[in-house]
Amino acid sequence: MPIGRRDGLNLNPTKGLSYGNQDLLGPIAVNDKYSVNWGFLDKIGNLIRTSTKQFGVATLAKLAAESQNKKPDVGTLRSAPAYRHLRKELARMGSSSRRLRKELADLQSAEFKVLRNIDFDENNLLHWTGYLVPDKEPYNKGAFKIAIDFPTEYPFKPPKITFMTKIYHPNVDEKGQVCLPIVAPDNWKPATRTEQVMNALLGLVLEPEPDHPLRADIAEEFVKDRKKFMKNAEDYTKKYGEKRPE
Repeated sequence: MPIGRRDGLNLNPTKGLSYGNQDLLGPIAVNDKYSVNWGFLDKIGNLIRTSTKQFGVATLAKLAAESQNKKPDVGTLRSAPAYRHLRKELARMGSSSRRLRKELADLQSAEFKVLRNIDFDENNLLHWTGYLVPDKEPYNKGAFKIAIDFPTEYPFKPPKITFMTKIYHPNVDEKGQVCLPIVAPDNWKPATRTEQVMNALLGLVLEPEPDHPLRADIAEEFVKDRKKFMKNAEDYTKKYGEKRPE
């Protein structure tokens, strides 16, 4: 019996993704505990929609919609370029998942925990949150919650880092976007690990780069009046910073 069902699609730990009695994509989208990984299934749906636009051919989504009272033409699906594209993307997603699990374990077991209280959804390893805890002034009076969003193409494309806690810093804008060279598309290397990214982020927080600001006013203050910047940043941290994890 399927262990999960959505929009006519079934997930089974041995058969994987199927439509009715038709085995479509093999044993995928099921995590180590044999519970449905709906995050992956949603990604599959997105890939199907993308494939439809890219190739203009019949895909699972279209077949399911057209097959209310009859079995879908699985042979047509499997011969379509979109299907091959989909399988390739799914294989890459599986590789990303294994890599992220390893990186997560390494971060959690590290002697120096650059990122504390990491939170994630077992059904979607592509989104993490955690707390950055600087140990030097002016940011050592609080902690900063950040979000890490990994693309499905990870590690071939870089993660996106966003500050969820307000921070007074020349390289972080009001929306929490950060100018971090290590994750810039032109600089990114697939061998780079999340722990390295977090160390680079902590280094940037403690040593701002005023020559590449996202907030020109704070960068100017940092350069021209360091004492004022330090006070403003410390006051801002006390006001908006999160409680520091123990």
